[in-house]
Amino acid sequence: MTDDRHTPKGRLVLGRGLESLIPRPPAPVREAPPPAAGQDDGVTNEIIASVDLDQIQTNPYQPRADFDAVALDELKRSILEKGVIQPVTVRRTAGGYQLISGERRVRAAREAGLTRIPAYIIRVDSDREMLELALIENLQREHLNPIEIAISYRRLLEECDLTQEQVSERIGKDRSTVTNFLRLLRLPEPIQASVRRGEVTTGHARALVGIEDSDLQMRIFRKTVAKGLSVREVERLVRDAGKRSTATPGPAAPRTGAPLDSALASVEERLRQALGTKVTLRPSHDGRGEIVLEYYSADDLERLIELIANR
Repeated sequence: MTDDRHTPKGRLVLGRGLESLIPRPPAPVREAPPPAAGQDDGVTNEIIASVDLDQIQTNPYQPRADFDAVALDELKRSILEKGVIQPVTVRRTAGGYQLISGERRVRAAREAGLTRIPAYIIRVDSDREMLELALIENLQREHLNPIEIAISYRRLLEECDLTQEQVSERIGKDRSTVTNFLRLLRLPEPIQASVRRGEVTTGHARALVGIEDSDLQMRIFRKTVAKGLSVREVERLVRDAGKRSTATPGPAAPRTGAPLDSALASVEERLRQALGTKVTLRPSHDGRGEIVLEYYSADDLERLIELIANR
């Protein structure tokens, strides 16, 4: 009887070949491309659909004020190569759609010559809800500069009547992060503009915002830009300036009562961090004292009132 595992020449052939003993490595898993967006039926919300770019109105609540031409060109080239991977977010209007987030993608898609773009269509019932959604969506998805982020936080506080705690919950950041960004808006306009352009970083700005003397603040800022100082070098300059100011007090009114001990100084700093403004404790000898809060505009006063009232 002939063994069917032998060839006519008598060579032994394993039943299923070497592949049964030495399995091939699995084929590499390729990430599936995003599903193609279907046509919009004009009614349904909470869907991703392909929409006409010409029917998308700009976002009146757009927090981004600065669009980097180089970054926009890079995004256009990416869209030409791979398409628009992340849908923009829109709401329906009588004449088409209103953009909630994704203005960079819309601009780049238009420059790339596209006529349609994938969009996530959601229902928004009021302009206030639209504002809140637009700010939060852009804060979470778009690459805003630090000043744009700070302005967005302030708009959420002032125009959406949110507290700092509510803002931090909605954007998924610590409350101290929100406070520190808001403090950047106390910087003079030339420094804010420099932060927008990326000439100085958020770290530089945070060091500069702690300087109360505006002339000194601008001198250190100009030196920072001219010499390309690091954040640590700026912080050292600010500390040294503070030591000189303490050693040689200026014409400012002296503190009432004894100098602050370390415990009260710590309380003063905690209040500054929590409220995002200058706080001065003025203790008296009998255990009483004053807490002095500074504000810099009517809006800033309203912000402080809101913060204190909601604690």
